[in-house]
Amino acid sequence: MQNQKRVVIENITPQINQGSIFIKRIVGELVNIHADVLVDGHDIIQSSILFKHEKERKWVERRMSLLNNDEWSATFQVNKQGFYTYKVTGWVDYALNWQYGIGRKIEDHQKVTSELLEGIEYLRPLLKSVGKSDKEYLNHLIAIFKNNQDYDEAIKEAVSERLEQIFTANPEKFLLNESPQFKVYVDRKKARFSTWYEFFPRSASETKGKHGTFKDCHRLLPRVKAMGFDTLYFPPVHPIGEVNRKGKNNTTEAKKGDVGSTWGIGSKHGGHKDIHPELGSIEDFKELVVDAKKMGIEIAMDYALQAAPDHPWVTDHPDWFKWRPDGTVQYAENPPKKYQDILPIYWESSDYKKLWKECLETLFYWIDSGINVFRVDNPHTKPYYFWNWIISEVKKKYPNVIFLAESFTRPKVMDQLAKQGYTQSYTYFTWRDNKHELIEYMNDLTKTDRKEYMQPNFWPNTPDINPFHLQEANESKYLQRYALAATLSSSIGIYGPVFEQMISEAILGKEEYFMSEKFQLCHYDWFKENKITKLITRINKIRHEHESYQQTNNIQFCCIENNNLLAFYKWNDDKTDETITIVSLDQYYMQSGMVQLPLVDLSIEAGHQIQVHDLITGNIYDWHNEWNYVELHPTLPFHIFKIKK
Repeated sequence: MQNQKRVVIENITPQINQGSIFIKRIVGELVNIHADVLVDGHDIIQSSILFKHEKERKWVERRMSLLNNDEWSATFQVNKQGFYTYKVTGWVDYALNWQYGIGRKIEDHQKVTSELLEGIEYLRPLLKSVGKSDKEYLNHLIAIFKNNQDYDEAIKEAVSERLEQIFTANPEKFLLNESPQFKVYVDRKKARFSTWYEFFPRSASETKGKHGTFKDCHRLLPRVKAMGFDTLYFPPVHPIGEVNRKGKNNTTEAKKGDVGSTWGIGSKHGGHKDIHPELGSIEDFKELVVDAKKMGIEIAMDYALQAAPDHPWVTDHPDWFKWRPDGTVQYAENPPKKYQDILPIYWESSDYKKLWKECLETLFYWIDSGINVFRVDNPHTKPYYFWNWIISEVKKKYPNVIFLAESFTRPKVMDQLAKQGYTQSYTYFTWRDNKHELIEYMNDLTKTDRKEYMQPNFWPNTPDINPFHLQEANESKYLQRYALAATLSSSIGIYGPVFEQMISEAILGKEEYFMSEKFQLCHYDWFKENKITKLITRINKIRHEHESYQQTNNIQFCCIENNNLLAFYKWNDDKTDETITIVSLDQYYMQSGMVQLPLVDLSIEAGHQIQVHDLITGNIYDWHNEWNYVELHPTLPFHIFKIKK
């Protein structure tokens, strides 16, 4: 037989997979809890959320407020990194129930002498818990509830607001019921807000045809900083395999001088804990990491769990790879693509414990070398529970570490990686180009459970992906795509200088760069400035100055009856920073339309004047109406407005 319970608690949000998966927040953010809490009959019930940090013993209580239809809500703030636990409680509040009942009878002019005596039963237990003033007040009530001569005062005080407040603050939680416990993982701010720039260190040389080094990268740090990027991501910097090395343009035969793919990791020079000798030494790398941090830039490393045929693992740990009956090893394939220079890990190996241990120690090695951000290559081709284990182990020891999942695959696979602990995820934004699909995709990310566990990172391009809409595109298209990424998502990245210099020649019929930098050295005029670099710099500055752009989920699309114009309103949690962004999706012609202000969300009445400050041009506009005219040209295909009421 179950313990006696009357209060039902269900439909608690947020929670993922009945609480088996934790939700995510960053330090300082709010957790808004909703739950259905109800009881049979007409008794008054109360509800609270209880929460505590993993290093705290005592629960903190927040009373929930009744919204309607037995739905209750409350909010708590998370102020420290690590895990918080929360649960919902509910109880029958007989003291408030008594006060409510006697109040109805008094309104009906009934004599309530007996009810006053019953009330004393709820007053006496409170004498032990209230302060001096309230204790004197309660003793006075006990006296007048007993004394019929003070009946008028007694019935007045029985329904007083002061007594209600004392009952509410000091409840006797009769027949208390509580929900299962749920968890929220709290990360540092960079988990939510980051601005990435990717380049190949081997292309950093000032001299054409010469292999770049980490020392060459030092001169590029001020450029990355000046453009407003806070994360500098390098493709793999480990020794590159010489067996089956790829040639230029992904040919299967490397010619003399071909440098190969950086993702073909491992050679006679070492493996995942080593540096490609032509880039420099481990000391050079650590020096670059330190200098970048001094400028507010974190260097992100690529964590690619695969091996070239001549990686030391292949001879030292042959059981970590899949061998064919003819004695050859299975190389990587993603039909129709073939990666003859890469051997995938055999995750079902009987020696998997040593394999997992080595993968973890590799991360620890680079973390100890100063790295706290990892972009993980193809995580969807490795076991989900491996990622749960390794990310958990890293976060226990190094809570500041961030993992970005490079996974352009099926939605539920990407969801699962986020649920297993990935901090951020690549997304389909790279291919979402028209108004309908952009709105649909953003609503899917921000209006569903995904908002609780997946932090999107929007990339207009990558070394692997040269999307069709950027191939031979004009300047306006590049401006449009960066503005969309930077204002829709709080985490963004570009592969440069290919993006800002509009280098877009593609392999015919494919979303791949012709003469891809993945397989060769490239030489750039790194300090070339153009309109794109200047506007990227300006947009990144706006992102760092305005909290509404430092989060993704607080977004509401605005009605604008032109399919070539996209408009949306964003805000920070306390609405001290509110913005409206309008982007033209037409790279060739002027577009105009009437945009509808979200008056309810803005908490303003129709006819109330607001000012919108264009943060790009500095222009200020007075908007007097709910509907306002906007016009955009290809030369500057977006408005970024700061709202001033």
